[in-house]
Formats: sequence, C-alpha cells, structure tokens
Amino acid sequence: MTRKMATIRKIDALRPIEGADAIECAIVGGWTCVVKKGEYTAGDLAVYCEIDSWIPHNIAPFLSKGNFPRVFNEVKGERLRTVKLRGQLSQGLLLDRYTVLDKVGEIYEGMDVSELLGITKYEAPIPAELAGEVKGMFPSVIPKTDQERIQNLSAELAEWKTENLSWEITEKLDGSSMTVYVIDGEVGVCSRNLDLKRNVDNSLWRAAIRHDLEEKLKIAGGNIAVQGELIGNGIQGNKYQMRDQDFYVYDIYDIDAGRYYTPAERVAFVTEHKLNHCPILISNDRLGGGETIENLLKYAEGNSELNPKQEREGLVFKCNEKSVSFKAISNKFLLKSGE
Repeated sequence: MTRKMATIRKIDALRPIEGADAIECAIVGGWTCVVKKGEYTAGDLAVYCEIDSWIPHNIAPFLSKGNFPRVFNEVKGERLRTVKLRGQLSQGLLLDRYTVLDKVGEIYEGMDVSELLGITKYEAPIPAELAGEVKGMFPSVIPKTDQERIQNLSAELAEWKTENLSWEITEKLDGSSMTVYVIDGEVGVCSRNLDLKRNVDNSLWRAAIRHDLEEKLKIAGGNIAVQGELIGNGIQGNKYQMRDQDFYVYDIYDIDAGRYYTPAERVAFVTEHKLNHCPILISNDRLGGGETIENLLKYAEGNSELNPKQEREGLVFKCNEKSVSFKAISNKFLLKSGE
C-alpha cells in the first residue's frame, strides 16, 4: 500500500490553545495540527499533509523559516516533523485547498492529492553498506511493509472494537527495512525499495547469510518472503547499543497464496528456523470499548525491550483473526528524535 502523504480531509474540530492568541489546534481524524486562529472552521475541507511529507518550497515557503530550502530527490523543500508549539503537539500541515488546488476541478474527502502537489514521503539517505549494488527494483509480487498509522483509522478502530478481535502487539524497531525472498528457487535480499545483488560486504546480505536464510527458505518450500528490520551498529544511530547488526522478523508473506502468515504461523516459522523475532509484548490482546486513538498512542510510549534505556519507537498491532494491522508511533520518541 502506498502511503498517502497529502489528502483532502475534513476538519473535525478546532480547539483553543491555552495562552495562545494567534494559533489554535485543528483536529483531523486522530491528528492534531496547529493552525492560525480563524483560518479554518470545523467542517471545512483542506489539504492535510502527514508528518514525513516532503513539501516542495513553492507550496509552503514559510517552512524554511527564511533559510535556503533543503533538497530531497532534486526537489527544494522541507520535511514535516512532529513539533510542539506553545505546549501543543502539532503533527502535519493544513493547506488551503483553494490556494494550492486552484486549477483542480472537483475534489472530495479522502482524495489523494500527493502527486498533484508533488508531495512525497521523505526517506533518509541509506548508508553505503546498506545500499548495495542493485539487481533490480523491489519485486512487485511482494507487498512493501508500511503499516497505516492509527490516527488515520478512527472509523476502522470503532468497527474493530465491535468485532471483539484479538491482536498481537509487537515493538516497532527503528532500523532499516529488509526482505529476504525465494521465488522459483532463486533467493534474493531487498532493502525497502531495491533488490540487491549478492555481496558479503553488504549489511543486509551479510545478515541473511549469517542466519542461513538462503537454505532455510528453500527448505521451507514454495515462494515466500521473510520481512523484518536490520538494526544495530551504523543504523539509525544504533539506538539499541549493539556491537554488530542483526535481523529481526516481523512479517512472512506467502507469495503463492497471496497472503501474510497469521501471527501464530509466523512465530512457529521463526521458532522452527531459529530466527530473531521483533519483541512480542502481548500475543492475544483485545481492544476494549474504552480504547481510543489517544490512549493507544499513550500506550505506544515506553522503553524498548531490546534496550530499556532507549525510548521505543512505538507498537504494531496485528489481528489474529483477519488480515488487518496498524501502528501506533510514540510521540515521545518522535519529539526526542526530531521526527
């Protein structure tokens, strides 16, 4: 699923910010976003840009705060980050739809306008030892891993609670996405976007070889992909204080059947083949009637299971009964790490 970075969204409510005369807080789904007071009214449709969006300079030059804009993928602009303004958490950016979409005809709530506005997802540069020599693009038969944030799933959350579903809750690790696959007997290793040539000097391939994944996937039979996070020395600041690097599984995709393994199937596979699994906090939790986006985000805060001195990035919730999942990212982590 491609993440929608800029969409037409309804402003659900506006709240005052204590001690602030010029700004107020707009509520969009589960997101809170600081805006100029009086700029919007509850019920208005506006362009909402999520955090991690790369916003071209011509759309919102004020984001550069008078400085020269940065450059990402040859586009001048700025990355949206989580910030606090007058004590209020602000995540994302609201843009007036009449100003930025003046030449667009009919619009509707939920419409993806990312491409129209040239807004993309910011991706941090990949270190050379992770990038590797490219064999091709990420295989189209394997879904890329990018869980939807709970702030975008208010309607779905209400529905899931009525269904009394059970959930596996795992820690979301802060590393580099890694996929190892076997397709028609050929084993490959991928970064988030690229299929990499076999190279023992490449960190991703080195981890796959260390865990003997080439042989283990062939023995498993069929066409499958094991997906996880490579963490450790030289990756995202090595938040877990590891001397080396290691691979932690969070998903297994059955390419032939076109489905993800259930949590129970995945854990059984990882156990059988002696692989690392992302830390599991709870394997069978139920979202009670009192669960809200706000308290799920609060629950996401806490220390990492791998390094109790490190604030964890967040949690991933995967349903045991059906193929649905979401992530809750810790706001404390986002503010502390400048994300």
